[in-house]
Amino acid sequence: MPQLSINDTIKAFAALGEYLTNPSDDLNDLINSAVYHNSWFTEEYTWEAVLSIGKSLSESNLTAWLNNYKEPFEQKRTSKTVGLILAGNIPMVGFHDVICVLIAGHKAQIKLSSNDKKLIPHILTKLVEIEPAYAQNFEFVERLNGFDAVIATGSNNSSRYFEYYFGKVPNIIRKNRNSVAVFNGTETPEDFNQLGKDIFSYFGLGCRNVSKLYVPANYKFDAFFEGIEAYKPIINFHKYANNFDYNLTLLMMNRVPHFENHFIMLSNNTAYTSPISALYYEEYADEKSLEERLKADADQIQCIVSKNGHFKESLAFGQAQQPDLWDYADGVDTMEFLLSI
Repeated sequence: MPQLSINDTIKAFAALGEYLTNPSDDLNDLINSAVYHNSWFTEEYTWEAVLSIGKSLSESNLTAWLNNYKEPFEQKRTSKTVGLILAGNIPMVGFHDVICVLIAGHKAQIKLSSNDKKLIPHILTKLVEIEPAYAQNFEFVERLNGFDAVIATGSNNSSRYFEYYFGKVPNIIRKNRNSVAVFNGTETPEDFNQLGKDIFSYFGLGCRNVSKLYVPANYKFDAFFEGIEAYKPIINFHKYANNFDYNLTLLMMNRVPHFENHFIMLSNNTAYTSPISALYYEEYADEKSLEERLKADADQIQCIVSKNGHFKESLAFGQAQQPDLWDYADGVDTMEFLLSI
């Protein structure tokens, strides 16, 4: 495909953003189809994902993002085929990789997750309606072949296979990550209400969902439980409730000390990855030593949240699931990678 100018690129994706942020019968049908295909993709959370992506694709955001790469964009580049293995833990989680490949002028060879087969194909069809130049620049495959580079997202186990199969070409391989919240003891129930978004959105299935709390010594969780009470209806979703019952039973059978409020449980654990419906917590002595701990474990952490973003390199409570276009997964600049191959 002929290389689009930055201005034409921004115009096309801003129009796509407009489409995604304006509910229509077309979008309603799409979301109903996605919900039918994967019941973890509830109507509420699928709309949340679609609207979040749509809002990020504003003309001002696209301009601010792509201006960081103005010089590479102005140079003539050879189009390559980039294989994409997408995750499907939350709706459209791999869409950012797709748009990065297209905007960089490459062809995307897309292996969709079996959990998310409806949303991205439809939305790319809409992109082609807006800008036909993209029509030949993506394909959906069951198996990658003939690729020049790969971006693959999976578990710690699958990443070993990815490294074996794709290690000879330029690649970005993503493993399991989790997000953490740091309390300093001054938080109010209102603060924790905001944190609830980071914990409960998408049932906690995303790598940007908080799965671990760091709290001061001898911390009392009363204000925390008061603040998240508004999220109690999550227990009405049968799959979440089944996980809650199962995980609570395990804690009780194994006599693990814990706190619970009938829809989330907390237990002391040094791990980062907690089960659905559960959070781990750990006490810390001082912020400096905690900073060092989290820095040492940076390859396991997607993001950190704290009250008003007070902790070093953290987001404010409630912001974890609102990434900007330039907030790259695992801190690896996908666009820079794509413009260098």
